Amino acid sequence: MPRTARSIAAAFTGARVMATFSQSRLLTAASLLALLIASSSLRPVGSANTNRVYSPCSDTTVRRSDGFTFGIAFASRSSFFHNSSLQLSPCDRRLSLSSASSQVATFRPKVDEISLLTVNTSSFSPDNYGGYMVAFAGRKYAARSLPAFVANSTYTVTSFTLVLEFKKGRLENLYWKRDGCASCSRKSNFVCLNNQDCALKTSNCKNHGGSVDCSLGIQLAFSGTDKHLSVFNSWYEVENLHQYSLYGLYSNLRDSLTSQYNKIF
Repeated sequence: MPRTARSIAAAFTGARVMATFSQSRLLTAASLLALLIASSSLRPVGSANTNRVYSPCSDTTVRRSDGFTFGIAFASRSSFFHNSSLQLSPCDRRLSLSSASSQVATFRPKVDEISLLTVNTSSFSPDNYGGYMVAFAGRKYAARSLPAFVANSTYTVTSFTLVLEFKKGRLENLYWKRDGCASCSRKSNFVCLNNQDCALKTSNCKNHGGSVDCSLGIQLAFSGTDKHLSVFNSWYEVENLHQYSLYGLYSNLRDSLTSQYNKIF
């Protein structure tokens, strides 16, 4: 499966925004070790890329326009904590995610481009794998996000914004940016969970017998500086966009979630 489905340049609010649409590779957590071994032999596709690290569990520094590999692990919330108290990276063997019910998706977006990442749920139900996700990259520095709720038997959240924060080209933090349900405040088909996430009823999803494609959409942006101290701009552009804006801007995409919601409700 190609990792990049489409790359489009568009003018929006007076700025040139590169939007990359990527679909994930879903792996069992047990397959993550095999990925680490195999990735060491991979080579960059484009000459502009200077980052030869393709494993989400290896450390690297990047410059603008490099490819950058990170992962998203799906499991129960408690699975991401060691001794029920210390949150560790999914790369840390102490978590024993390979023995738990979990899945891992890997992505390689281009640094400092606004990207729309998708996780196809036609044969994957997040609620069957604990219902939470953590974004992560690196081993020594082991950056990881807080666990984010995705789905349970009642509700499914399909749209997220993830910010990757760098300092001198090294990833320091990943965090989920919430909009407080502003994007769905006038949409009766959505429910606002905890005043921060817009959710659909899980029973409406295709993977649960409904008619809605509940594939996950993750709007990705970068902040901070690269290894040459150039400032990343994509996060400032995201601040000027509403959640779901990429879906609307590229409404001709077959997997546009918002357009499907508006048609069936």
